[in-house]
Amino acid sequence: MAYTILIADDEQEIRSLLRLYLEKDGYQVLEAADGRSALSLLEKEEIDMALLDIMMPELDGFRVLKKLRETSNIPVMILSAKDQDADKILGLDLGADDYLTKPFNPMEAMARINSNIRRFYSLGAKSKELKQLQVRNLRLDTESCVVYQDDQPIDLTSVEYKLLRLFMEHPGKVFTKQQVYENVWGEEYAIADNNIMVCISRLRAKLSEDSSAYIKTIRGLGYRMEKE
Repeated sequence: MAYTILIADDEQEIRSLLRLYLEKDGYQVLEAADGRSALSLLEKEEIDMALLDIMMPELDGFRVLKKLRETSNIPVMILSAKDQDADKILGLDLGADDYLTKPFNPMEAMARINSNIRRFYSLGAKSKELKQLQVRNLRLDTESCVVYQDDQPIDLTSVEYKLLRLFMEHPGKVFTKQQVYENVWGEEYAIADNNIMVCISRLRAKLSEDSSAYIKTIRGLGYRMEKE
């Protein structure tokens, strides 16, 4: 399942640069331009890691971090132009997992983000895996690998199950054919493959007589699971 990263920074250029690299690596991204908006997103959304600038309007990064640590232990990396040892020590003492000073190399930032995510989620601090996925009247049990529609099991092939799970994990997100193929078949996508269209067509038929009721074709882009 993809991880969601919050970028909280009042510099649009920084947010856009990080978003570009994060999405390229398969992360979901949320943005906040001030501390109060960041705190609101942290309280309302399921966020797996936060990147916090210190000098933000409304609430500074230190105050956001202090408030966050009252309820959550997700990885936090501070991104700041404040490069004094006292600032770094304060950030780490408040509960930051990492501290990167600006300007920074985006490749180094990605290496640190990946390292924090891997250490926190892969080594047992928290499991990102959800046992149940729910979209509208569809429910997917990840342990038994069974999909239910209105609590009635649906007979799916392994590929159809993987397809549906991919879409249900990211409702509303558009997947290109390449992304679908590489996630479901686990192989590098080299040429257009009719297997994708055939399998999605069969899956749609099992879910509804209306072919676009659940999985909609976005012309020129790919496919999207409809939330409503």
